[in-house]
Amino acid sequence: MRIQDTRLTPVFSILGLLTLWVVAAFLTDDAQVLPQPWGLFAPLQQEVASGELFRHLGATLLRVIWAFALAMGIGVTLGLAMGRSERLNAWLDPWLVIFLNLPALVLIVLCYLWIGLTEAAAIIAVTLNKIPNVAVVVREGARACDPALDALSQVYRMPWRTRMRHVLFPQLAPYIAAAARSGVAVIWKIVLVVEFLGRSSGVGFQIHLYFQLFDVAMVLVYALSFICVMLLVEWVILQPVERHVSKWRRA
Repeated sequence: MRIQDTRLTPVFSILGLLTLWVVAAFLTDDAQVLPQPWGLFAPLQQEVASGELFRHLGATLLRVIWAFALAMGIGVTLGLAMGRSERLNAWLDPWLVIFLNLPALVLIVLCYLWIGLTEAAAIIAVTLNKIPNVAVVVREGARACDPALDALSQVYRMPWRTRMRHVLFPQLAPYIAAAARSGVAVIWKIVLVVEFLGRSSGVGFQIHLYFQLFDVAMVLVYALSFICVMLLVEWVILQPVERHVSKWRRA
């Protein structure tokens, strides 16, 4: 019974948030400022019928996937190398500190200025913003690896690929999963900023358009639609993967 209650907790949490929205909209008493949740059904139906919602959701999701794949690939490689080599870490740690503290908006603007208002510039800007975070998490995971297991793999002269697959990556998996979960949350927010500033499609572009028209309902329709997509990714893919790769630690 406790397990079932725990599984229903997110549902009740979201219902509580919706209740706060209803109360806030009631107190505001102005649909132009904050419409009731059911006030979004008509504009949502309109965007779905026209196909615009799915077109822009697809464009944003594709950018998120590209940026996520690049950031995770480069960040995991960089973090692993820095965690295993103190000399490399000494050289690259200042770079990580600089990029961690560099505002995302600055990187986005510079990429657009240097590369142009292109798809490549948008994806590169998002990727550069996320790589340092992934690298830091994976670096700490590489430092936390059990040296006795490394020594054991060397004694048995395991091939490099076997050592990585059966010794190193099982220990790094929880850190990589944590970096992935936080990465998706950060990346899609930065993608919206990138689209807001310099793309002609995507959820961020639509939010910019309806911001200029002072249409709060349509801003909420696009924002909440993509939030629903990312919650689905979180609950259906990322959380189960993280539980799976962390299972051996709880055994």
